[in-house]
Parts: sequence; structure tokens; C-alpha cells
Amino acid sequence: MSDAEAVYDALREEIGTVLVGNEEIVERLTISLLTRGHVLLEGVPGVAKTTIANLFAEASGLTYKRIQMTPDILPADITGTRIYREPTGEFELQRGPIFGNIVVADEINRATPKAQSALLEAMQESHVTIDGDTLSLPDPFMVIATQNPIEMEGTFELPEAQRDRFQFKLLVDIPDQHNERKLLDRFDANPLLDADRIQQVISEERIRSLREQVTEQYVDDTVKAYILGIVEATRSSPDIDIGASPRATLTLMDAGKARAAIHGRGYVLPDDIKQLAKPVLRHRLIRSTDAELTDRSIDAVIDSLLESVPVTDVAEPDDTAQHRQDNEVEPSSKS
Repeated sequence: MSDAEAVYDALREEIGTVLVGNEEIVERLTISLLTRGHVLLEGVPGVAKTTIANLFAEASGLTYKRIQMTPDILPADITGTRIYREPTGEFELQRGPIFGNIVVADEINRATPKAQSALLEAMQESHVTIDGDTLSLPDPFMVIATQNPIEMEGTFELPEAQRDRFQFKLLVDIPDQHNERKLLDRFDANPLLDADRIQQVISEERIRSLREQVTEQYVDDTVKAYILGIVEATRSSPDIDIGASPRATLTLMDAGKARAAIHGRGYVLPDDIKQLAKPVLRHRLIRSTDAELTDRSIDAVIDSLLESVPVTDVAEPDDTAQHRQDNEVEPSSKS
């Protein structure tokens, strides 16, 4: 079992002691953590979106900060500001809740676009600017934003530039009856079961080490061609007005590397890319008017695109390191 696979299994098992039926969400959160990504969780109230983020932070041993996004919140409430201290006659820096390892922007679409924009610099550059001073954010740093479905009242749709900063958009569904029964039994036996009962299973140092390991995953040319084929299909589809950007292309590759790593492989398969296509693309693509009028969901559009892109079988190397070595050009020796 690889280091990444062991860490993923430990996170999944530890979080599973509180919640059930969220294995796919935990997988994608782990991928984002290992690739410096950010995640948008969407679901109706009461499906444990914020709880999932809290449990993930506790199991990862990372500092957890929560920002309740409301219509009256200001950018300074997120990033921080300088406060005048009368006893000293000086301005003192008051850091905002953005200074955490895992920052939850709860109900992000209830805040105005002005407040939402306070997250842009932090998510892209891993630093914020306060009164002209640029301050680095902790490392690791990850934003997990939650939102209610857009059709609910009192919400502001995230601008395209803001959505594009998120690596994944994950849909948190209402659990099926089987999992909900298990949840009932679990909390009936222990009503106080919450994030405080979660044990840390990974350290910051190990996260940084795994990030380096993930970048070394092998990506075959056929997999790169498959990624490019999917992205190009989004740009030429009559169901889509605005297709995926080069950032989405790179995100598919990076996320595919992490998925391969946490499933114990040293190489990426087309199936890794296929499994991640929806969470990577669904918030980046803008449907055409015809697609909206016929009520074709963005996931249905992505499904049809995936069916149209041919998949080439990838030879599974026995040893990824040896595979790389065989492809390296040996320098000629000098006499």
C-alpha cells in the first residue's frame, strides 16, 4: 500500500466513524488537499456539508476556521484589518478567519459578490493584501465553500471567475434510506458524536511530502490526449456556450495524478480522468440557451461529451520508476 493510499484509507475510516455514505466526497477532498485545490460543496440544508469539512479538518490535523457568509459581511471581515489601539497609539493587525489551514465559507452564495471576491486572491495566490501589505496564508491552505442550490431564495450566483478558482464542485445528496438508518442508529447510541471525537490521522509534514509524491505520478501521452479531447469537446459542443479553460485542463491532469496515488497506482488511467470530469467541469461550463430551454442538466451534457471522446487503452507499467527511466535519453559519454 502506497503512502497516499494509506492516508486516504485512514481519513475515510476515521471520518466514517461519524458519518456514513460520503466516501466519494472524502476521496475528492483528499485529492484537493494533495493538489492544493479548493472545493465547492452544494446541497440542500441539513445534509452535513459543513460537518464534512469540519471532520476532514480534524482528521487531517489542520486548523479549521469557519466564516458564515451573509449579505452584510464585508471583505475585511474575511481577510482582516488594522485596528487602532489607543493605549499604544498604533494600528494593530487583526487577522481574519481566512488565516487557517482549512477555511469553510459557509453558504458562500448568500454573500454579495463584493464579499465573495475577498476569497479570490487567497484561493489563487495563497496570500491576502491588507492595507497594502501582502501576507502569506498558512500552508497547507484550502477553502471549502458550501452553498445551497441557486434556485433557493436569498442567494447570489457566484461569478464565473470565482467558480473557476474551485478545483471541484461536489454535490452532497440526501442519503438513501439504508445509510440514513445507519446514521439514526449511530447517533441514537451516541448523541454527542461530533468532530471532537475524530482522531488526527495525518500530519502537516506528511501532507507536504505526499504533495511532492503526487506530482511525480506518470501520465501517459494517451491520457493527455484523452484530457485534451474532453476539453476540446466542451469548446465545440452546441450545448455549451463557454467551454473549459486551460486551467480546467491542468486541473484534470493534477487531480488524475492524485486519484491514481490514493488508489495505489503510480500512473494515471483514463478512468481517473473520466471519474473526475464532472466535479472538475460542472461549475466551469455555461450551457447554451437551447440546452437550458430543453432543461438538459450540465451533468447530462458532460455525460454525452464523455461518450463522444474515444478512450485509448493505456499500458500499465510494471514499475513506474523504471518506465520513466526507460524513456529518458542517456547522455552520451565523452572520450
